Amino acid sequence: MYYKDKAKHMLNAWKKGNYAFGIGVLDKVGDFAKRAGTSTMLVVTGWGSEKWTEPLIEDIKSFLRDKNVDILDIIRGARANAPREDVYRIANQIGKKTPDSIVAVGGGSTIDAVKAASILSTLSSDDVETYFGMGLVTDKLNIERKKLPIAIAVQTAASSGAHLTKYSNVTDSLTGQKKLIIDEAIVPPLAVFDYRVTIGAPYAIRADGALDGIAHSLEVVCGATGKPFFDKTMDIAEVGISLIVENLPKAIANPKDEDAIESLGLGTDLGGYAIMVGGTNYGHLFSFSLTSKLTHGRACAIANPYILVFFAPAIEPQLKLIGKIFKRAGYINEDIEKYSGRELSIVVAKGMIKLSERIKFPTTFGEVGVDDEDKKRILTAAKNPQLWSKLEQAPVSLIAKDSNGEVDKLKTEDNIDEYMGALVDAIISGDFDGIKNMR
Repeated sequence: MYYKDKAKHMLNAWKKGNYAFGIGVLDKVGDFAKRAGTSTMLVVTGWGSEKWTEPLIEDIKSFLRDKNVDILDIIRGARANAPREDVYRIANQIGKKTPDSIVAVGGGSTIDAVKAASILSTLSSDDVETYFGMGLVTDKLNIERKKLPIAIAVQTAASSGAHLTKYSNVTDSLTGQKKLIIDEAIVPPLAVFDYRVTIGAPYAIRADGALDGIAHSLEVVCGATGKPFFDKTMDIAEVGISLIVENLPKAIANPKDEDAIESLGLGTDLGGYAIMVGGTNYGHLFSFSLTSKLTHGRACAIANPYILVFFAPAIEPQLKLIGKIFKRAGYINEDIEKYSGRELSIVVAKGMIKLSERIKFPTTFGEVGVDDEDKKRILTAAKNPQLWSKLEQAPVSLIAKDSNGEVDKLKTEDNIDEYMGALVDAIISGDFDGIKNMR
C-alpha cells in the first residue's frame, strides 16, 4: 500500500489534474473533451490485437455524446510498432476530417502513431523522416506558426507510457528499423488510463508491457549518474520497479486481481514519468532493430540484465537499489551489501533473469533467433546520429571526442564495434564473461 500511495502522489504532483488514472475513471474522457472546448472529434482506436478493449469504445462514444461532442469518424489505429504506412493513413484521415481534437484509444503503438500523424497533417513537410530526432517538431511549429490538434490519449495497456510522454516511435516496415521523434510538443495535453480496461489483456501484452515499464525506470536511473535529477530518478525507480516486480506474477496468476492490476498500471505510469525526467539507453536502442523478432518490452527485458554488467563501473548506487528490490521479492539470495562493481551487477542481473524465468520469458537473444545479421543491424543503428540520444543517455559513453570537444565519428564507431558488439554477443549467448567493460 505504501508504494501505491506514493505512486499516486508522484503522478498527481507531476500531471496536476491533466491525467485521470486509477480504477473506474474512463468517464473522464467526456470531461476532458468539454474542458478542451472541442465540438468535433476524430476517434482513433487500437488495432485488432486489442479486441478485448472493444466494449470501452462504446462507453467512450457515450461519454463524448453526453458532452455534446460530434464524433466525425472512428478509424483504426496502428499495428504493433507503429509502421510508417499506418502513420500516413491516419495523417490522411486527420487531414480530411479536420477535427478540433483527436482521441487516441489504444496501446503505445496507436498513441505513438497518432502523435506522428498529427505532425504530418499539420506541418508543411509530410515526410516523417524530417522529424526524427530531438525538438524538431517544436522548431517547425514555431517557424510555421501552427499548433497541433488537441489530443486526448486513452491508454489501454500498462506498458509504454505513450499517453504521458514526448516520444513517438515509428517503424520502417521494409527494414524493420524503428526511429524516434522526441519533442515536448507531442505530449498529449490530456490523458486517461482506467486500469480496469487491462483486466482482459492477453498474457503476452500484460507481461511485455510490465517489463517495458521496468525498462523505462531502470534505464533512466542508470543514465542519471552524475546528473542533477539523480535523486528524483532513484525515487521513481524504487517505487515503480517495486510495484511491477512484486505484482506482475500476481497479475499473471490471477488476471482479475484488481490490486495487482492497479499496481502494474501505477508502476508503468511511473516508467512514463521517468522517461520525461531522463532518457532510455541501450535496452531501447537494441529493441529498435529487433522488431521482426521480438516485441519491444521483451527485447528490453532480455537485454537489460546484461547491460547492467556493462554499466557496472558507473552505477553502484543504482545496482544496490535494484538489488534490494529483487531481493525483497525473493529473486536474490545473496547479501547485496557484500558485493560491489561487476560482481554486484552479475548478482543483480541473475535476480532479474529469475523474474523472467518465473513468468516464462526468454532470457537470451539466442533463444528467440537473434543472429549475426540482427547484431549487424543493431550496431549500424547505433552509429546513426539520429539515434545517438540513446548513447548520450547511457552512464558509460561510447561517443568519443577529439581535443576540440567534437565527436570523433571513426573512434565512436570503433567503440560501438568493440564494446557494444561484445555486449550483444553476450546477450545472444547468455555469457556474462563476454562483456567488456570500458577501459
